[in-house]
Amino acid sequence: MLTRFHPRSLDILHDYNKNKLMADITAGISVGIVALPLAMAFAIASGLTPAAGLTTAIIAGFLISLLGGSKVQIGGPAGAFIVVVYAIIQQYGLGNLLLATMLAGVFMFLLGLFGLGALVRHIPVSIVIGFTNGIAALIALSQLNDFLGLNINHLPADFFLKIKAITLALPDIHFATLGIGVLSLTILIIWPKAVKYLPTICKKIPGSIIAILFGTLLAQWPEINIATIGSRFGEIPSRLPAPAFPQFAWHSLTAIIQPALTIAILGAIESLLCARIADGMINDRHNPNQELMAQGIANFVSPLFGGFCATGTIARTVTNINSGATSPVSGMVHALSILLLMAVAAPFAKLIPLSSLAAVLLYVAWNMGEWAEFRRLQQFTGNYRTILLSTFILTVVVDLTVAMEVGLLLACIFFITRVSSLTHLTKVELPESISSKAGQIEAWRIHGSLFFGSIAKIESLLDPHKIQPDLLILDLSSLLNMDTTGLEALESLQNLLHHKGASLIICGAGIQPHSLIHRSGFDQHLGAEFLLSDLQAAWQKVDRLLQNPAPDQYESLEKSPMGNI
Repeated sequence: MLTRFHPRSLDILHDYNKNKLMADITAGISVGIVALPLAMAFAIASGLTPAAGLTTAIIAGFLISLLGGSKVQIGGPAGAFIVVVYAIIQQYGLGNLLLATMLAGVFMFLLGLFGLGALVRHIPVSIVIGFTNGIAALIALSQLNDFLGLNINHLPADFFLKIKAITLALPDIHFATLGIGVLSLTILIIWPKAVKYLPTICKKIPGSIIAILFGTLLAQWPEINIATIGSRFGEIPSRLPAPAFPQFAWHSLTAIIQPALTIAILGAIESLLCARIADGMINDRHNPNQELMAQGIANFVSPLFGGFCATGTIARTVTNINSGATSPVSGMVHALSILLLMAVAAPFAKLIPLSSLAAVLLYVAWNMGEWAEFRRLQQFTGNYRTILLSTFILTVVVDLTVAMEVGLLLACIFFITRVSSLTHLTKVELPESISSKAGQIEAWRIHGSLFFGSIAKIESLLDPHKIQPDLLILDLSSLLNMDTTGLEALESLQNLLHHKGASLIICGAGIQPHSLIHRSGFDQHLGAEFLLSDLQAAWQKVDRLLQNPAPDQYESLEKSPMGNI
């Protein structure tokens, strides 16, 4: 069943008023001021121009708020994409990055359309923490070039080559650049604490703006010759470009499917995680499928204007909530505010030193990572530690796609192992009325889950060399679920008993196992009289067979010791 397309913005119309509008405008402007330097910084760190970041924040940010399923989430370029985008540009080029983003938008829209948004939440937290910390570490590493003023023209995407390039360039540290970077980073760290002692109006100014302002003023000294946005990228346009389909080679379409899937999965995880955090702060509940459809549309449209991938952003969403936002209108105002600031401040933005932007991203990376989880690893199981550390190391050393694949594979293996360890077989004691026939009648109870990972737990019953009883009772009342491999094992057991002139009674099957037995036709093969509701019914069936064995119902009785009972 397809999900109904119903943006959250439609729900505000019935009780929206002037007070809410003013609160949303104020919040939107506040978030727009915060988002402006971040949008440029994320784009530069991703190997793109500042204009690409601004375009993404405007186009994608507006569409995510207009069409999304969250009340106050802010969308735009995010730090989580820096590593992925940089690697795609290095390997496939800008045109294929834009195409991969559009393809990722299609994937995200389909996830929401087919109601798969809730499945994204099932990704283990150990994987989320592992790749989040890995991305944060890579973001910090990628900013050392601009923060230290190193003369590296093209920083490699590969981790080891990146480390080598930075190490070889360390003797060429530009101390003026480093000084402005350290000053900017210091301001970012102390501003949240110092603002408590400043006038109320200062509390609404983000630390990133103050850090960039001081860094820009210092960079204007004639004696300080440091890299700025203008020296590297030239003028920043004061308006959005006209829409155009990105240039790409058709033969590369298949090569970018995997990067597109990576963007889609990462964007879905980030946006839904952000939406859940927002729900907790405002006591609300978002629509994950609608949110994914909005993210898909935004990621499809943004590259048409030269933008790149976008998702929900936690820091800007929290700022939006703390600024008093009441509806998606604040997110739309945030996008329009960036557009206005772009038109007014574009001539001044070229003066911003890259070391100040690098300091902002170093601060973002530190706050993005959940570093305390490393200290807490000893409190968790070996499986949890293995998944988290494997995902983290592979994210840093290899890439995010491999890290997620290996993390999910390990999670599945550990889950299968854990569930199969809970599955076991116990012997059921016969009632007194038939206890004298213990050698000819056996009863067993299966506990847990009978699936492909736990079949070994009932191998003792399937041993062809084992002396089988004339009547075997299987109690499934403690069986939580069963897959087709488990069903095949029951069919094999029934065939084994049949060839040895014995019979099988199954009783107590729950809703799911009973449904599978019925849908497969195994109940007809077994015989309705041998598929019973509970163990008590099975004992009654045995009593009737003992009192009056009927060859037409119990085929091998006359050939077995049961036939003489």
